Amino acid sequence: MGAQDELVAVYDAAGDVAGSAPRWRMRRDGLWHAATSILVRSGDGRSIYVHRRTDHKDVNPGAHDCFAGGVVAAGETPDVGAERELAEELGIRGVPLDFLFRSVFEEGSVRHHGFVYEVRWDGPVVHQPEEVADGWWMPSAELRERVADLDWPFAADSRQFIREWFARQDAAASS
Repeated sequence: MGAQDELVAVYDAAGDVAGSAPRWRMRRDGLWHAATSILVRSGDGRSIYVHRRTDHKDVNPGAHDCFAGGVVAAGETPDVGAERELAEELGIRGVPLDFLFRSVFEEGSVRHHGFVYEVRWDGPVVHQPEEVADGWWMPSAELRERVADLDWPFAADSRQFIREWFARQDAAASS
């Protein structure tokens, strides 16, 4: 069974699990689904791991991204999906994930409930070559500037979620 045939969890617009479908059908029909997004921060919290997606990804190919993550599989919880995706894409295992927030992303036929997490990590990062072309640590302030530049190729849902993350950081700092 190929990646496009794997069963993914289908959600309804309200965010409840509504069944499952092959990935290809979810993409073709623009079905609501869930996806995990895991922000990897350095142990001191000053830098964020940024990577470039491979050119053959089905969504946002070749774009920069600051989240590991992906579609939640059928029968899988977002927490389990987040652990799986972090291990698959960046080789990070055995570190506690902190759930941050849930958001909705909708652009064209891509519609999903985003489950956003964070980890602190100073260990090695091992890219999954099918999904990650390159990666590096970037200071948070630089990432904030880069995502504000709409000409910088960046995954659309990740741009939305990192802006939400920065807004929450700003609100927490001012309270």
